[in-house]
Amino acid sequence: MHRAKKIDHICIAVRSLEEARKKWEPILGKTKPDDPYVDDVAKINVARYWIGEVGFELMEPTTPDSEVARFLDKRGEGFYLIGFNVESARAAQKELSGRGYPFISDPIPFRDCEYTFVKPKALSGVLVELIDYKWKDHERG
Repeated sequence: MHRAKKIDHICIAVRSLEEARKKWEPILGKTKPDDPYVDDVAKINVARYWIGEVGFELMEPTTPDSEVARFLDKRGEGFYLIGFNVESARAAQKELSGRGYPFISDPIPFRDCEYTFVKPKALSGVLVELIDYKWKDHERG
């Protein structure tokens, strides 16, 4: 049976990563991201910070046609999604689809794992990501 193992990450959509970092880093007690990266598939530039074992991500769109850019145009900056770590994104999607949960797409490859999204309309308007990354102790705070 599907089970979320932990909160994997929380994402905040921002227009300017540089400006957002100036606001958030003093709150987080950080001077730079722990894991900055660009996701070309999702068309985002990300500053990831480790808060305990949970990733906190500031996400800036890299193109005007990205999902994050559309979100910003519609809703403005703010909470974008919560990600839950699962054993298998593919198995979780299959099980939850069978229970009537709608998904945005098939699982998407990322680093050494896959992730998928449950449509917000199914979960109180919240975009939920299920990701099966296998964290190693040295990779998280």
